[in-house]
Amino acid sequence: MNQTTLEILEYQAIIDMLEEFTVSEMGRDLVRALKPETDAAIIRNWLMETNESRALLDKGASVPLSSLSGIGKVMEKLGKVTALQPEDLTIIRNVLIGAGRIISYMKSRTELAPHVASYASSMYTLEDLASEIDRCIRDNRVDDRASPELARIRKRIALVETRIASKLESILRSPAWQDKLQDQVVSIRGGSYVIPVKREHRRSIEGTVVDTSSSGSTVFIEPEAIRLLKNELNLLRIEEEKEVFRLLSWLTGIAEGYRREIMINVQTMAYYDFLFAKAKLSNAMKAVCPEINEDRRIVIVKGRHPLIGDHAVPLDFRIGEDYQALIITGPNTGGKTVVLKTVGLFCLMAQSGLHVPADAGTSLPVFRDILADIGDGQSITQSLSTFSSHIRNIISIIRCAGPGTLVIIDELGTGTDPAEGMGLAIAVMEELKRKDSIILATTHYSEIKDFAGRTPGFENGCMLFDPDTLMPLYTLNIGIPGESNAFLISLRLGMDPEIISRAHEITYKEKKVYNAPSIPPDQGMDGDSGREASALVNADMIEYGERSARKAEQRRESRKKAEKQRIESPFKVGDCVYVSSMNRTGIVCEPENARGEVGVLIMKKRFLISRKRLRPYIDGKDLYPDDYDMSIVLDSKENRKKRRIMSKRHVEGLTIQISEDKYPG
Repeated sequence: MNQTTLEILEYQAIIDMLEEFTVSEMGRDLVRALKPETDAAIIRNWLMETNESRALLDKGASVPLSSLSGIGKVMEKLGKVTALQPEDLTIIRNVLIGAGRIISYMKSRTELAPHVASYASSMYTLEDLASEIDRCIRDNRVDDRASPELARIRKRIALVETRIASKLESILRSPAWQDKLQDQVVSIRGGSYVIPVKREHRRSIEGTVVDTSSSGSTVFIEPEAIRLLKNELNLLRIEEEKEVFRLLSWLTGIAEGYRREIMINVQTMAYYDFLFAKAKLSNAMKAVCPEINEDRRIVIVKGRHPLIGDHAVPLDFRIGEDYQALIITGPNTGGKTVVLKTVGLFCLMAQSGLHVPADAGTSLPVFRDILADIGDGQSITQSLSTFSSHIRNIISIIRCAGPGTLVIIDELGTGTDPAEGMGLAIAVMEELKRKDSIILATTHYSEIKDFAGRTPGFENGCMLFDPDTLMPLYTLNIGIPGESNAFLISLRLGMDPEIISRAHEITYKEKKVYNAPSIPPDQGMDGDSGREASALVNADMIEYGERSARKAEQRRESRKKAEKQRIESPFKVGDCVYVSSMNRTGIVCEPENARGEVGVLIMKKRFLISRKRLRPYIDGKDLYPDDYDMSIVLDSKENRKKRRIMSKRHVEGLTIQISEDKYPG
């Protein structure tokens, strides 16, 4: 089965759900490796196993599955190391105990699940290995009773350790040592029994310095008096280590002799984990075992998309009997794509040995491949438009199509000129029909619906739509074409009825009056307080537009106000004004701007000063005659000269600079 289809139909989501029901890592590995099969005999066998596992679960008894924790690494060591560690042998023992429980469980349920129970007959209890590990290993340590020699050695070790402790205690209590000791305590440093001695007395005590404190004030000395006992203890430790290694090697040898049997146990227990995960998923989805047919019929009774669950509207679907191609029409958000994905995913699940969430009577064929094109597939990185992506997929679909394939195409022919898209869609369907594929497609083109209605082997279907409530019913009706209901849906979502009426006239070349729906547009397409309608209306866009309009209106009002103030300003060019903040007079050289600032010439410098800081002093008409050239006052002699030159001819590089300061007051 091609990977693109598995991704489009969200097969991995089913695998993820199945994985959650496993209890062992090896069981999860089997789930991750699961892929749809194309051999009908294998598929029927898989489904039978799922059936029997579900029957065992339904009986209510808990299945004694094992986590198989750590066994993978232990099996890798067998045959490669001389001696396993005690914890490795404990893991093998746990596996053997788990195997024994599974064998006992399945033995009593052979009649209920004969096929699944038969796997346990290939498992081994290996009681001799289990009992020896039990006898020799306790709490991940080789036990004293593993051999008489080990018991003798450890008994001798305990005796010597007691004698060493007694000798050290006598040293600590001795008056001759009291002033030399830093503390009345015995400790172990580097495997040696030591006592803490003050640094200045280290040479007065016979023994070996083993360690010093971090401050250097204390040295830890192993007294000479226990040296012989310590040497004896070291020899006993070596003997103990040799005996432990011998016992571990012996147990490892037994385990290696049963390596094949242990591996069979492990693999069988992992497979049981895998089987019962399928059964648990079936139970969780309230699924049934589909019949596998040989005549390419897809019959789904009350099917529910696995990822929607109980919220899904049950789907009744048939194809492959009287027709092999179904063209589904209906409104957007009406459930067409869900139908496509449900049918495709059901086929993938059945061919993976999984039950499907439907009712009894569901029957599915075995496809060698399922070819799907759902979604726009637009890619910026690959420079693919929506139409280009569709065509690339459809070219691949046509090349792979054949009698054993199911072809699923959503929105056939969209993304380009409607007339050309429609023609291309019909030509593609004719070719797929010629190749004898089962075809399931959706469209909005009325010409394609007409084509399906008059072409043998094709059938129309539609997603039902309630014209009274203007809500999709998410129900497939096979046998009649449907309408997209774009006008009614737009009206339902609150679009102006006059716009809808005009759209109808443009589309159908006839006039029709649309009225606002009786149901308020804030009630959703699904009737749940406007959830879907609110999702389809971009509230952020509307809010942003309204906010932008308000800001634009405020700016227009501000400009009008500033313009009015400028016109009504009492300060004209040539007026003499008093600048209160500077305690000076100046000549107005620029009229008031939109910000309420007036250009004033003071001491041959230009300032922009707020009109609030100015008072009229002498009107300009009282200072200068009507025809007086104000540039004599407001401009420098150099700039006036340049202006005269510029008025006569162009001079390269000649510029006039006017400096203007904004008075902070």
